Amino acid sequence: MSGERGEGGGKEFERVLEELRARIANGTYALKALLPPQRELADELEVSRDTVQRVLRELKSEGWIESRQGSGSRVVKTPIHSATHQQAAPRQRAALGPFIARAFTPQTVKLDVFTLTSESLDAHIRLQAERIRLGHAHPQKGEVYPESIELRLLLPSESLTLPYPRVKRTGENQVGEPTDELQLQLQERLWGITRRHTSSLRAALRDLQSEGLVPSVNIEVRHVPLAPAFKLYLRRDSEALFGPYEVVERPILLEDGTEVEAQDVLGLGSTLTRFVNDEGDPDSPGSVFIESMQAWFESCWNMLAETA
Repeated sequence: MSGERGEGGGKEFERVLEELRARIANGTYALKALLPPQRELADELEVSRDTVQRVLRELKSEGWIESRQGSGSRVVKTPIHSATHQQAAPRQRAALGPFIARAFTPQTVKLDVFTLTSESLDAHIRLQAERIRLGHAHPQKGEVYPESIELRLLLPSESLTLPYPRVKRTGENQVGEPTDELQLQLQERLWGITRRHTSSLRAALRDLQSEGLVPSVNIEVRHVPLAPAFKLYLRRDSEALFGPYEVVERPILLEDGTEVEAQDVLGLGSTLTRFVNDEGDPDSPGSVFIESMQAWFESCWNMLAETA
């Protein structure tokens, strides 16, 4: 047993939280599936049950699972949206996982992203990095892997005072009272999440180059003085995912164990709409959307953003 096992510290909490989020994202824990018992998760992930319980409370507050005494924890929401009943035509919803998988199919990967924290992107980038690593270790006939990866990541400037997450204020909880300190903690928590996931995806891609698996990797991160109202993923000139951030009220668990009622957005739960460039019809809705959003991205990247 490691020395950190009984501590339930911040780093172990975040590690386990990211792992369980990734398992929900990649379908290891499918919709309506039960998560393993807390003791089993604690043994597998080499942490205390207290850490597992804190992680499950966070997943519950984010809306991914529901927990009932004696019944365990069940997945009630996944990043892949599915209709609850049959429809004559599929709704135009999409998931990030298949999009990133398609982005990593060509030999040249060019991806532009505007997002709040890079948390969702990190999970799927690491999945693709592992696919490439395993594919080189166990080659399959006809499998093609990227020879170059170019990622441009646009994030909000840390100098901004973002409208979320924000402490939920009530009649007894007004501006100027102790919640201002909690507000600072919430903002710092957000920046910490962004830094951690940006560093993680950088490392995942650069490791592919250092291991000789992808000859060319270029990752550039810039900060823009804009509070994201949406997330945008662009495969240059070919495909886009667009998702507005919906503001919700939820409890947020701080590193010291304090639970704060807040107004926040759930990036992992954003509903994404897919647009495809129709090369035969430049006036189609998909073509126009991709052209306009690519122009918007380029203008922000070149005229507003600063290198991280």
